Amino acid sequence: MAEAILQPAGGLGSPPPLALYIHIPWCIRKCPYCDFNSHPVHDDLPEAAYLQALERDLTAALPLVWGREVASIFIGGGTPSLFTAAAIDRLLTMARTLLPVRPWAEITLEANPGTFEVERFAGYRAAGVNRLSLGIQSFNRRHLQALGRIHDERQAHAAAEAAVTLFDRVNLDLMYALPGQTMAEAAADLQAALAYRPAHLSAYHLTLEPNTAFAAGPPPLPDADLAADMQDMVEATLSAAGYEHYETSAYARPGRRCRHNLNYWEFGDYLGIGAGAHSKLSFHDRIVRQANVKHPRQYLELAGTPRAIAEARQVARQDLPFEFMMNALRLTGGVPKALFTARTGLPLSAAAGAIAEAEARGLLTQDLTHIRPTDRGQRYLNDLLQLFMA
Repeated sequence: MAEAILQPAGGLGSPPPLALYIHIPWCIRKCPYCDFNSHPVHDDLPEAAYLQALERDLTAALPLVWGREVASIFIGGGTPSLFTAAAIDRLLTMARTLLPVRPWAEITLEANPGTFEVERFAGYRAAGVNRLSLGIQSFNRRHLQALGRIHDERQAHAAAEAAVTLFDRVNLDLMYALPGQTMAEAAADLQAALAYRPAHLSAYHLTLEPNTAFAAGPPPLPDADLAADMQDMVEATLSAAGYEHYETSAYARPGRRCRHNLNYWEFGDYLGIGAGAHSKLSFHDRIVRQANVKHPRQYLELAGTPRAIAEARQVARQDLPFEFMMNALRLTGGVPKALFTARTGLPLSAAAGAIAEAEARGLLTQDLTHIRPTDRGQRYLNDLLQLFMA
């Protein structure tokens, strides 16, 4: 590591909570808006070989997290529901064998309605998955086609109904401001989702990310005013239905927030295994970020060796305020001031200038114990976060 990188002053008194993220990189077809590390399956899915690679990866990483309890597990992708229930069972057994997973840990699996089978979903539950995150995106056939999804509205409804029947904790992913979408259509999607009374809803504004098909050839999207009105409608509708808007795009019934994602937003630690998976790990005198090689073929070959790590860096001291706030200020209720020092090892005075400037601009508010974004700060989050950049 470069000697010029500075360390947290005073160090961390104790490590933050630890989560495990497992990335399964394959999907049936790449969606035109997707910038995740996902790769269409062209031949047979190398399920057994990938499980072996994940075990080598996790075994090699154990010295970084030795003795630390895992509070949550999230299996993301790609499309993890391409894997059989037997494979997910072996994967979770491996994780529990190698790591001290908390007895009642939240264990989430992302699923695509296009891969829905009742027996498969029931098998995931039997394997230990206790939270299912279902990528609905829309219940409208025209919009699903525009988004390049492999499922139609009938499969979306069937998967949602089965999910809430089999799992106590279900998240439904929705998107709004879709190509050609009207306000009435956005509202209809929301009402269709609410009919299943999921524990959690994620509502994302469609954005054109670099290096995606949509960025290369943008579709006709609602204008900024209509998109903002859709966002207001989403917030008002879900609030009236009893959901707490606790993070920029996340809504939960009381007591049903996603514990794994909360750990990200509160600047907790996470160990990532799998192709392209990222980790953020805290030690007494440093915070380290690392990422695995992205391509599945490379990962299958290199997993468990130093060459599998494509990036490893210590977070510079001057970057810690931005990195903390980039996560924490996504939470609509903000965070305790004491958490800044607990997670970064720095006094809050290290960010005092940026906090004062954000407060003066009406983007942030504070009291004796907490800092939180204002409604304006939530709406213009990027402007708020830029104030904390070194």
